[in-house]
Amino acid sequence: MQQLILGGARSGKSRLAEQLAEATGLPVTYIATSQAVDGELNERVRLHRARRPAAWGLVEEPLALASTLARLAAPGQCLLVDCLTLWLTNLLMLEDDTRLEAECQALLEGLAQWPGEIIFVSNETGLGVVPLGELTRRYVDRAGLLHQAVAARCQRVVLTVAGLPLTLKGPTL
Repeated sequence: MQQLILGGARSGKSRLAEQLAEATGLPVTYIATSQAVDGELNERVRLHRARRPAAWGLVEEPLALASTLARLAAPGQCLLVDCLTLWLTNLLMLEDDTRLEAECQALLEGLAQWPGEIIFVSNETGLGVVPLGELTRRYVDRAGLLHQAVAARCQRVVLTVAGLPLTLKGPTL
């Protein structure tokens, strides 16, 4: 099953995704897309690591997500990707629209082919005010389009608010 877990900052989406991964009973590989660029993000990464079971594998991949998933996806394996919006940010910051389009297309095409369990975590950014500035508007627009495309391909989509999951598509939690 492929799942998309959406939510705002500190909504409980990562914790929920970790619980779902653990509940599969399968070996889990955590795919981190963040890049430690400052002290605050380093602290977030530290807290996420401390919360995860020691037996889980870890792959840090900020850009080539589709090729990483293609390499690791297998029957009897659970992959947890945290998170799609950080991955999208990394690609946007390259200022290479060709690479951005190619990586997004590869991810969407791969979703139909990859075996095993895959859980995607992503920040829902479209519920607030319209951001000022071209780059932030582009980011919100791209995130919204990416979420729509991934959600259409996943069997379950969950929105997490205040630590509470609301199933939008697929089997309820």
